[in-house]
Amino acid sequence: MASLALDHVTKRYGRETVLDDVSLSVADGEIVSIFGPSGAGKTVLLRLIAGMAEPEEGAILVDGSDVIDVAPEQRSVGMAFQNFALFPHMSAFDNIASPLVARRLGRDGIEDGVQKIARLLKIDHVLGHAPRALSNGQKQRTALARALVAAPKILLLDDPLRNVDAKLRFEMRLELPRLLERFGSTVLYVTQDYREAMALGRRIAVLVHGRIAQFGTPDEIYDRPANVEVAELFGDPGINLFEGHVEAGRSGMVAAVGGMRLPLAPGFERIAGRSVTIGVRPEHVGFAAAGTEGAVAARVAALLPLNDRMVRLLVTEDGRELYTSREAGGAAMEEGARGHVVADPAAIVVFDRETGRRIAPRSAGFASPALQENP
Repeated sequence: MASLALDHVTKRYGRETVLDDVSLSVADGEIVSIFGPSGAGKTVLLRLIAGMAEPEEGAILVDGSDVIDVAPEQRSVGMAFQNFALFPHMSAFDNIASPLVARRLGRDGIEDGVQKIARLLKIDHVLGHAPRALSNGQKQRTALARALVAAPKILLLDDPLRNVDAKLRFEMRLELPRLLERFGSTVLYVTQDYREAMALGRRIAVLVHGRIAQFGTPDEIYDRPANVEVAELFGDPGINLFEGHVEAGRSGMVAAVGGMRLPLAPGFERIAGRSVTIGVRPEHVGFAAAGTEGAVAARVAALLPLNDRMVRLLVTEDGRELYTSREAGGAAMEEGARGHVVADPAAIVVFDRETGRRIAPRSAGFASPALQENP
């Protein structure tokens, strides 16, 4: 195992800055997801760590030592790519064995190492096959085996599940964390799928426009996003966002959004009068009895069954759209049904409208109104 740190790393290609002053610290044996939209610089970040490219500024530290001048093969880094990158003229065995061959390990050591990792990944029965004869799932496992066989201190996984089918992707989300923990490598896992990032990473580094917008646990990032841009990257359906301002209500501070008065948790008194953007996840919007504080009259405009959840598109009396996502079941709901909805005050996120940054409350504790599954 090894600790990994990026210290103010910047990478440019011509006039384009791909990574801008990136700092990141990963502990020994930690699995960190690197998540962000396409073009954010995720793969470039891995290439810098692997030694396939050099930064213009900053340092890359492994166990506290800068490795920028260390050759790639001397960094003890394994890497698996989203396109598998297997040698087409070599069997699965030879592909997996290539890192051991490069280290000039003996024949018995190579055979033993390949067989052990192949059995662990359940591909020992296809070791004699060429890549063209493998399924996508087998190719993915072969590429992963090649990255793991030499027991690298640092393992870089570049969206390795992107090109496999949905069933295998789901299975590997469950299996990979256990597998990686057995090897004890420090892992950076790149993905464009927020669910994958949350399932696999103990912490997530959200990379946007070449900068780390937030680095924290999955719960921290989902429930307390650093800014509006991060908030919009997580959730399906996405977070409900409304522009308004903060003012005093009957029993505390509220977010005034058109005709809505949404109660806020304590701690926002200091921003009374400020223009804000209010965010609330669909699962924190529910139906409530008429007259409940903060309840808003709304009509069900559309229904979308989503596995074990029912997503509803609601339209308020002043024409604002919002989503609610609750467990499926209960009384039948039809389009056009009317009722009153309320947002859980403890789950409402407040952002500064000008900067987009989250405004944290100064205190905690709020008795939320009871949410109902149906009106």
